[in-house]
Parts: sequence; structure tokens; C-alpha cells
Amino acid sequence: MAKLLMITGIGSAEDLVSNKKGAFYYTLEEFHKYWDRIDIVVPRVKNPTKNLFGNVFIHSSPFLLFFHPLFFIYKILKLHREVKFDLMTVQEFPPFYNGIGAWIISVFTKVPYVLEIHHVPGYPKAGNTKERVYRWLMRLFIRFDAKRAKVIRVVNQKETPDFLIRAGVPSKKIIYIPSAYIDLSTFKPMSLLKKYDLIFVGRLVENKGINLLLEAVKFSVINLQFPIKCLIVGEGPLMKNLKFKTINYKLETNIYFYGRAKDSPEIARLLNESKILIMPSYNEGGPRVAVEAMACGIPILATSVGIVPDLLKNSPGGEIIAWDSTDIVKKAEGLLNDPERYREHSLNGIEIAKQFERKAMIKNYADKLKEFIQK
Repeated sequence: MAKLLMITGIGSAEDLVSNKKGAFYYTLEEFHKYWDRIDIVVPRVKNPTKNLFGNVFIHSSPFLLFFHPLFFIYKILKLHREVKFDLMTVQEFPPFYNGIGAWIISVFTKVPYVLEIHHVPGYPKAGNTKERVYRWLMRLFIRFDAKRAKVIRVVNQKETPDFLIRAGVPSKKIIYIPSAYIDLSTFKPMSLLKKYDLIFVGRLVENKGINLLLEAVKFSVINLQFPIKCLIVGEGPLMKNLKFKTINYKLETNIYFYGRAKDSPEIARLLNESKILIMPSYNEGGPRVAVEAMACGIPILATSVGIVPDLLKNSPGGEIIAWDSTDIVKKAEGLLNDPERYREHSLNGIEIAKQFERKAMIKNYADKLKEFIQK
């Protein structure tokens, strides 16, 4: 057993807020068993939980995000004097204050750290100008950012490693440790009425390709007279605009906004009430929901991002779609009208998901991390 420090971002921080049990919360529910103590330093969130599972301690910054780097360096140096951490994990992304802070902390404390790249913004395709800038910064800076880290953890086998190697990171320093931890007792086929043709699950932001999905439904209804019913599960800054477009396109009977699902069982139920998971993202690290859908026997239609090429390379549980509304409609209509192919994808997906069983994958993550603790 050992003591772990985790430095993460606002998304993971919000997962730990009371009554918002997200993916990070469910990971910690099992992960904490492999450590004497876990301390997590996060940006400011409203009403943060202070302690989870007895040995997980959450330290939320009291300051605005601009001042967070100064806070977490000060906080961690103070904590280390009391706790004596054995290892740090550092979730890194532009503008790189986590990685820079970890480098400074490691100089003073000699605590080794693993840099974790879950997602390269804007790669393979940018959803907006900000992502294009972030992609350029990542390519420019990541080689230097990675120098002091023990290793860089990636969560897909090809996309992120290819980017890092081209950016100058030595391949021997990159390690693949999956982050899709699937509770197969929750995510499983259920005998529920199929209410929706397509389901989208994720934050309503540009890189998720959500506007492309609306264009696809519009094209389906207007041009092909193929009345797709699509459920959108999630919240985000594009919600208001998406609802406006839905009304403007006269798609109120085709697109349904559910809001955020409160927990994993609710997501599992909604997936089982749908026929196909649609994921038109421009860039991703995972996403976990693709494996969750497969575990439920729900085929996926997804762009070639993140873990998707890894999932579909041998025994397809779905199909790759282009960043094109007509291709999305063509693939959706083809799969919905081909029961034999649909059943093949469904059964294959269930088998693919088994390799990501939650307890085994989280134990693998903990075991791999402990290999980097200095003796």
C-alpha cells in the first residue's frame, strides 16, 4: 500500500461534487482500495465533497482558476510535509499548469509522477479555433513537459501515442493503460422497449460534434423522409442554441433533450431504451460511453477518434462514420434496416466490452502505477 497524490482538472472535480456522481467518482469507489491514502487537488467547484470512502481527501481551490496553479503548488508542498506521498498522477492539458506545477513540486519533494494525457484537444480534428490553438501548443510543448515525468499514460492504443511520438516524445516513455472501467453488472442488455433510434450521451460542447448530429437528423427527416428519433443526454454551453435549432428545423418530434443523467444505472437504462449510440466527436480520449453502450448490446456509430479504432479494429461492435451528416444518416439507416448486421454488432459489442470489466481494469491501473514508485 502507498500514498497517492492526484492532480486533475475541472471536469474530474465536478464529478466529485455532491449528487453528481460521474466517471471519476465511480473509478475512485474501487481504486481507493489499493492505496493507504489518496489526496486529490482540484480547481474550485461549488460545494465540493471533502472526503470519500474514508481514505480519499479532496482539496478544492478557494480561488478563481487563474490563481489555481499557485494554490495547488503551495497546497501540495504543505500536504507533502504531513503525508509524504509516494507518487503523483498528473492529468495534463493546455495551458499545462498541472504539468509545470508537478515539475516544480517534484524538484522540491523528489516525488515521482506519471503524466496522464487522456485527450489531445483538436486532434484528430478541431471543433473550433480554441482547439486548433491548443493542438498547436500541445505539439510544441509536450516534449519538454514529459521530460521529468516517469512515463506518460495514454488511454488509447494508437491515436494519442502517434501524436506524442510525432511531437518528439520517446515511444519508450509512453504507456497504454485503459481508462474505460465498465461495471458489467450495471451496463448489460435489458429487456426494455426501444424508444429511440439514436442516443447521444456527453457534454453539449463543440468537440462532441453535436451540431453535426442535428444536421444529420434534419437531413434524414427533410430529404429522406426517414423520421429518426434521437435522444440527447447531457448538459453544456450549447444547450440553448441546440434547442433553438431544433425548433427552427421543426424537429421537436425527432429530437428529445433529456438533460444530465444522475448516475450510471440511469445511463444504462437510457442506452437500453435506444437502438444505436451515435458519437460524431471531432476528438476524444475515450470515450467510456462507447464501451458502456457495447456492454448493453447497443451498436455504436462513431467517428474515428480516441478508443474507437481500437474497439472496432477486429470484431466490430459498430461502424465508423465520417464528419459528414449524409454519411451519418446513411450508416444509421443502413444499420436500422439490417437486422442481421445489427445483431452481429450487438453480440460482438458485448464480447468486446468484457475486456474492460471495472474491477480488473482498475486493479491493472493501480498495479501499473505502483511500478513507478521509487524504492
